[in-house]
Amino acid sequence: MRLTKSFLPTLKEVPADAQIASHRLMLRAGLIRQTASGIYAWLPAGLRVLRNIERIVREEQNAIGAQEVLMPTLQSADLWRQSGRYDAYGPEMLRIQDRHGRDMLYGPTNEEMITEIFGQSVKSYRELPQSLYHIQWKFRDERRPRFGVMRGREFLMKDAYSFDADYDGAVISYRKMMLAYLRTFQRLGVRAIPMRADTGPIGGELSHEFLILAPTGESTVYFDAALEQQDWLAQSVDFHDPESLGRFFKDVTTSYAATDEMHDETAWKSVPADRQREGRGIEVGHIFYFEDKYTRSMGVTVNGPDGAAFHPHMGSYGIGVSRLTGAIIEAHHDAQGIIWPESVAPFKAAVLNLKPGDAQVDEICNRFNQLGGDAVLLDDRDERAGVKFNDADLMGHPWQIIVGPRGAKEGRVELKNRRSGERLDLSVDEAIERVLL
Repeated sequence: MRLTKSFLPTLKEVPADAQIASHRLMLRAGLIRQTASGIYAWLPAGLRVLRNIERIVREEQNAIGAQEVLMPTLQSADLWRQSGRYDAYGPEMLRIQDRHGRDMLYGPTNEEMITEIFGQSVKSYRELPQSLYHIQWKFRDERRPRFGVMRGREFLMKDAYSFDADYDGAVISYRKMMLAYLRTFQRLGVRAIPMRADTGPIGGELSHEFLILAPTGESTVYFDAALEQQDWLAQSVDFHDPESLGRFFKDVTTSYAATDEMHDETAWKSVPADRQREGRGIEVGHIFYFEDKYTRSMGVTVNGPDGAAFHPHMGSYGIGVSRLTGAIIEAHHDAQGIIWPESVAPFKAAVLNLKPGDAQVDEICNRFNQLGGDAVLLDDRDERAGVKFNDADLMGHPWQIIVGPRGAKEGRVELKNRRSGERLDLSVDEAIERVLL
């Protein structure tokens, strides 16, 4: 892709109203533009990041047997009245009426709707368990939207919902989702620490928040360093074996991890001092088990082995897809700009043409552009080299392939790694093999 033909509007000045790094950098790098308070348009580069995050989330959800659906953004208020949440939810819910005077709402979450859909279709215990998810835009009318996409009013979210016959089945679904989340975040290039969260009136220990460590995090976190050292992608956990899932869950939950709201000083002192870690965390996911709260309130039942009707047990599982874009930047940036993990970067590499019009330079750049396809951004602008270097650092491309007239004469380019800053002098073929193959 040629930069001269692309819509990638970068900004030189730091926006005055952007308070944290991710908000500043997303605006400056041309990922988003604000259209109203807490509402953003996603420009091509930003949308590419969103799609990469979605892809990884989908792959890990599918791996545990969750099935994707797509529910509408607008919901009938009648569903929420059945569950008792319509009046209780508060001013964060955007309530509207259609032309016939029917009460509607812009969905902040989907427990009611998925329970209704499930209840219309599943009638027997033989059809359990079920796990359904979707990735959809949601709206919560925050009193003080700030920090860009980190706390906006409109946001993209993956929410999943499990249905099981009983508590034991719900625990298995919960543990599958916990492992899927840990794998997802690791693939996204961040470490998310699972921390026990408040379960409210339901009680128990089946509620966990996932927090990415970053200096601008909203919560103070305390955790055992053992959780940071785990390679979740290498875990040999069998999703189909309850005992294997149980061992995994025990390993995770026996290591101390808590936000300041749940922090226990007595338990914290039992963690060896050399493994105690404190910092700030950004919540990017939450998993929660709530028994039969919604199936009971909405009158949804299935028939058991004896023919008697019962209310299935449910769990809900959320990942903030658009929020993750900002959180990843908060965890991966420097004074020059974004440092994207390769798995989510809008482009894997930027090819910097330092002398457009030079036949040898153009030929080499065109070769990279053709071989790299959609993964490569060719900076073919008639700009000074310094401008191209600064924009490449700002946009955070994992690799920069620098092509100048001196090296082009010898068939060589300079390859820069954005994260490490390492620079290598390579032949064109060596650079292609290193980055594109």
